[in-house]
Amino acid sequence: MKKILVTDPIAESGYTILREAGFDILDYANSSREEWIHVLPEAHGWVIRSGTNPDEEAIQKADNLEIIGRAGVGVDNIDIQAATRQGIVVMNTPDVNTISAAEHTVGMILAVSRNLAQGHESLNRGQWNRHALVGTELFGKTLGIVGCGKIGSEVRKRLQSFGLNMIGYDPFLTQDDFDPSHLKIVDLDTLTRESDFITLHVPLVKDTKDLFNVDRFKMMKKTARIINVARGGIINESDLAHALIHGIIAGAAIDVFENEPIDENHPLLNLPNCILTPHLGASTKEAKEGVSLAVCNQVRDYLVHKNMTFALNNPFED
Repeated sequence: MKKILVTDPIAESGYTILREAGFDILDYANSSREEWIHVLPEAHGWVIRSGTNPDEEAIQKADNLEIIGRAGVGVDNIDIQAATRQGIVVMNTPDVNTISAAEHTVGMILAVSRNLAQGHESLNRGQWNRHALVGTELFGKTLGIVGCGKIGSEVRKRLQSFGLNMIGYDPFLTQDDFDPSHLKIVDLDTLTRESDFITLHVPLVKDTKDLFNVDRFKMMKKTARIINVARGGIINESDLAHALIHGIIAGAAIDVFENEPIDENHPLLNLPNCILTPHLGASTKEAKEGVSLAVCNQVRDYLVHKNMTFALNNPFED
């Protein structure tokens, strides 16, 4: 009987798919690395989310592993090259979190533009800071979308009704891919200079690491705000804290961080012009259910039928 290791929380429906397929489940969803690393050599399939890091050290211990299934989109936590060398297929579920992430982005934009979190906290402290928390309307402002794929496009659709001007940057897409009345494609420097709000929807890869650093923040309007519901590391967090403290930009709303969970000394904590959430972009009941069903179906189909749905590598090439 093949064994499936689960090291991040998934919905019960995902477990049901694996059980009905006849797999033995090694459930370490709420366990530490020190606990699951000892059973990893037994596993034929490995189901993870963003909380597990299948690095080279772990992958080298996975003697029987055939597939890593990532319940979600981002795979920067997986050493795909090490998996490929070991003959392990890596798959993700790119379509399931789109709506959840887009909706969270819209919520973050509204929150940072109207000081919602700050207003809530001031009332909890017994203060009535109405005049100190004057926000800004979205109508007539320019939204810059960095990464105009699935999630970026869903963000654009949802914010069109607010009367924003939309500009976008994507290294793989051109103006021919979009109606210019809905989205104008520009280069990244133009987007940085012209946007009142910048929202990030790109993966964390070599070219996007620290994409927004102190030099780029200095290119932004002083009244501009930046939102990241994509991946930690795209924004240099120390540089962002510097930009917020010194008034280089007006605000930020950040859902993802380079190292998660963040520690008590993180530079973005307790800044009055920064809203933080603990990686909630895909944390809805619907998204959790969707990614659980998708990834467990994919793991089952690969181990039973060798179907490679949304495979990110091909470890069988010569």
